[in-house]
Amino acid sequence: MLSQHIRELTEKNMERIVGFRRRFHMHPELGGQEIHTARAISDELKRLGLSVTEGVAGTGVVGILEGSRPGKTVLLRADMDALPIQEHTDVPYKSQVEGVMHACGHDGHSASLLGTAMVLSALKEELPGRVKFVFQPDEEYGEAAKTMVNEGILENPKVDAAFAMHLWGDFPEGQVLVRHGPIMSAPDKFIFKVIGKGGHASTPHLTVDPVMITVQAINNMQAIISRRKDPFEPAVVSYCSIEAQSEYNTIPEEVEVSGTIRTFDPALRQWIIDAMEQTLRGTAESQGAKVEFRVDEDFALPAVINDEELTDIVKNAADKVIGKDSTIVLKNPLMSAEDYAFFSQAVRSSFFLVGIAPEGKEVVHHSPDFAWDDRVLYTSVCVMSQTVIDFLSGDA
Repeated sequence: MLSQHIRELTEKNMERIVGFRRRFHMHPELGGQEIHTARAISDELKRLGLSVTEGVAGTGVVGILEGSRPGKTVLLRADMDALPIQEHTDVPYKSQVEGVMHACGHDGHSASLLGTAMVLSALKEELPGRVKFVFQPDEEYGEAAKTMVNEGILENPKVDAAFAMHLWGDFPEGQVLVRHGPIMSAPDKFIFKVIGKGGHASTPHLTVDPVMITVQAINNMQAIISRRKDPFEPAVVSYCSIEAQSEYNTIPEEVEVSGTIRTFDPALRQWIIDAMEQTLRGTAESQGAKVEFRVDEDFALPAVINDEELTDIVKNAADKVIGKDSTIVLKNPLMSAEDYAFFSQAVRSSFFLVGIAPEGKEVVHHSPDFAWDDRVLYTSVCVMSQTVIDFLSGDA
C-alpha cells in the first residue's frame, strides 16, 4: 500500500530531515538574507536529482521533480526566514546567531519540504506530472510571495494546484488541521496622528490635549467592532503602539498610534477603515484637534482562502497516513496572516496546520521561548507526500 510506503520512507529519512531542521535552527537568517539556508536546500535538491533554480525573488530556491509520465503540476511552498528575536531556550541546537532565531517554525517548514522531496523523489516512478518545490524567503516582513507570483512562479510549467502547511502552537502535537474556505485573515496596518496644541501640564486649559483625545478616540473606535459590526462577521482591530514625544510635565503636540485590522471580507474591511477614520475625525475635531489617518497599502495582504476540493484531498491524505482521529476540521478561521495568500489568490490551493503543542501546553509563536519537538516533522512530511500523490494520481 502506497500510504505505508510513504510512512516507511519518511521514517527512513527522519534522521536527515531532523538534521536539516536543527541546522537551520542553529544558523537562522533574517528575511532576504537566507544565503546559507538556500545553499543547503539547493544542494540537497540537486542530490535528489531535481532541476534547481536559485536566486528566485532574491534568495528563493525552486526545485522541480519530474514524474514518470505526463500529468498535472503541483506546487509546494515553505518559508525559510527567521526572526529578530534572542532565543531563550536551552535546546542543544539553540541559535548561534545573536539576536536571531526561528521563533515561528520556518526551520521546520523548510525541513519538512525537503523531507517531502526525499520521499517523492524515491516514488517518482509512481508519479504522473511534476512537483514544484518552492522555498520562499522573507515571509515575515517582506513581499517575497507576491514577488514570486509576479515573476511567474506559477508558470513554466503552469501550476494546477498549490499546497503549504504551517506548524501551529495552539493545537496538540501531531494533529493536522484543515479548513474549507478562509483559514487566515487579511491584515492591514493603520497609522493615525492626533495633532493638538502642546503646553505645560499645569495649564491644560491652554492646550488641546492629544493624549486625552487619543484615548477617547480609541475607546470610541472600539465600539465599531463591539456595537456597530454584525457579530457574525469576524473582524479584529488592535491598537498596538502609542507614541507621544514629551516629558512628564508637558502636554505634547501630537500622538501617533499604529495597529492592525484583521478581516476576511473586502467589503467589511473597507467599511471598518471608513468607520474608524470618521470616528477618529469626529472625536478629535469636536475638541479642536486635527487628525491624519492612513492604511499602509504596501503592507496589505489578502486572506488565505482554501479551495474546497483541494482541502478534501489534504484531509483524506491525513486520514490515510496519520489516522482520522488526528485530523481536525477547523470550525473557525484564524486571525493570523500569511503571505502565502498571494499563492492562494492566484491558483487553487489549500493551506493546512500541524499542531506542535505538547499535552497540556501552548507554544507561543514569535516568542524567545518558542520550541517544539522534532517528531512532528514525521506528520508534516507524511501528509504533504500523500497529498501530492493523491492530487496527481486523482485518487482523492
